[in-house]
Amino acid sequence: MAYRPDIDGLRALAVLVVLAFHAGITPLGGGFVGVDVFFVISGFVITAGIRADVAAGRFSVGAFYERRIRRILPMLAATILGTALVAPLLLPPEARGDLARSLAAAAGFVSNLYFWKSSGYFDVAAQTRPLLHTWSLSLEEQFYIVIPLLLPVLLRRFPARAAGLLGLAALVSFGLSLWLTPRAPTTSFYLLPTRAWELLMGSLLAFARPGPAWTRARRDGVAAAGLALILVPVLAYDEATAFPGLGALPPCLGAALILHAGACGPNRVGSLLGARPFVAIGLGSYALYMVHWPVIVFTRYALLRDPGGLETVALLAACGALAYAGRRWIETPFRRPIDPVPRAVLFRRTGAALAGCLALGLAAGIQAGPAVTPLARLEREAWGGGRCFLEDQDPAAWAGEACRLATGTGRTALLWGDSFAAHYMPGLRQNAGALSHDILQYTAAGCPPLLDYRSRARPACAAFNARVLDVIRAHGVSRVVLAARWDLVPPSALATLPETLARLAEAGVSVSLIGPSPLFAFDVALLAARGAGTRGDGSAAWFARSGRAAAETLRALAPNAGFSDPDAFFCAGLLCRYRAGGSDLFVDYGHLSPAGSDRAVRAYFPLIQPARAALAP
Repeated sequence: MAYRPDIDGLRALAVLVVLAFHAGITPLGGGFVGVDVFFVISGFVITAGIRADVAAGRFSVGAFYERRIRRILPMLAATILGTALVAPLLLPPEARGDLARSLAAAAGFVSNLYFWKSSGYFDVAAQTRPLLHTWSLSLEEQFYIVIPLLLPVLLRRFPARAAGLLGLAALVSFGLSLWLTPRAPTTSFYLLPTRAWELLMGSLLAFARPGPAWTRARRDGVAAAGLALILVPVLAYDEATAFPGLGALPPCLGAALILHAGACGPNRVGSLLGARPFVAIGLGSYALYMVHWPVIVFTRYALLRDPGGLETVALLAACGALAYAGRRWIETPFRRPIDPVPRAVLFRRTGAALAGCLALGLAAGIQAGPAVTPLARLEREAWGGGRCFLEDQDPAAWAGEACRLATGTGRTALLWGDSFAAHYMPGLRQNAGALSHDILQYTAAGCPPLLDYRSRARPACAAFNARVLDVIRAHGVSRVVLAARWDLVPPSALATLPETLARLAEAGVSVSLIGPSPLFAFDVALLAARGAGTRGDGSAAWFARSGRAAAETLRALAPNAGFSDPDAFFCAGLLCRYRAGGSDLFVDYGHLSPAGSDRAVRAYFPLIQPARAALAP
């Protein structure tokens, strides 16, 4: 296939929006779609190359995999080695087992499977896993186990039907993605069967004949539409967007339109993407993708917070410098060696190197043992996991009266919300004698207490929240306390809060709201181990994400509801207490520990009777 600079420019666009998203540049909250653009490009380029080789009678599976090894392995090996060397300097011991297992998975091109199996509501926070980004590389390589074996057979035996069969496979994969994304979003995100359609879209594009009769205006319009289909999701999507499913279609279609318009002839978007700066970045896009995420993770570990301002600029510059060095001194020498070794020798050495990485990673992972997070233990032991706090269960699994904390008052209040409501339960139990109501716990992971809340990422929330009025009537509830991680609620959904309050008032209950809790960049156990912000009395405070903006929004939306502000109790300015009285107040980055829950309940929980509970210092 003739070299096309616009393809390298499209690679540059894809990697830049991913980099911006991972660096926390908030206007580009949908930058993760850059990975999907990469998938379409990859499927197109590889399929076009295989078609050309088969047509010329020179296709060889061995030659195909030799090119893949020379293209992929050097930077992957350098990234794994560099990560393994830096990790002991910055990662806490409890994170090293996960890193070792992910290292082995990356070496075996199954890291997408590893992160799928180890992901969930209570897994290690994504931003603390230095090799998380290798999931997309593993998924691609799994696709390339199949396509160089299958496609030449189709082209030789069924030349007229090859494209149709690939199209059928793409439709099946897309249908599976549509069906599975709302039901099992993590599975749909990480696995090849629900992602293959994106690569196959590129493959099908390689069969499309360029339209020589297209006018310049038509090429410009198609390419501009393609660019819009990429940029709008980059600006409009965020981490709460259901993905892949239907959400992945616009950026993939946009990449396909740009590629096809470029094949049909010059156009303005193609000229822009083919400009020298974009081409330069595109040529180093793989190296930049491989190095950027470990650099971001390790920077956060070094700072113990999110970088900001000039720190982000320096971080991006470091990523660029490492990518340049990687392309010049690692990628290029291996792709175009002066004295190449025989293919059989290359395969043996590659197999030995991957086997060695796999063995070392597995050994270190086994030695570290399974990771059971403190939050998972707390969920199981103190939140009534699976009964009163639902994660993946059907809403009918809620255990009703078994979720009542009896106080002997004869009145019932409902605690409704997500895990940031459930984390008050240990403190409520410790202070049951000072409460004005029985507490009925009605909580589910990722489900803010809004009657009209809809989430494709967590579809069970709609049914769970819809049952709350029946729960109120059935259990004699006279008061409702709403609590959640409000910053994750999309503005359009949060705007329905007044309607929820109105319907609760019609049900004859009074309402109190608890505002957002502080959110630290890391689990507070790491902050404590590093002595971050320790004071002379043994307490400690550190930089946390402010909840003031969300609190003000809640006050404006619910002016007549009682409001409790955790930020006012825990924080002063940019610093928030995470340790006091010899105990950590949080069990991770933001969920209250039993000690923190006790202090929070005594300080600001709306149903507490201060005369019967001495406030924590």
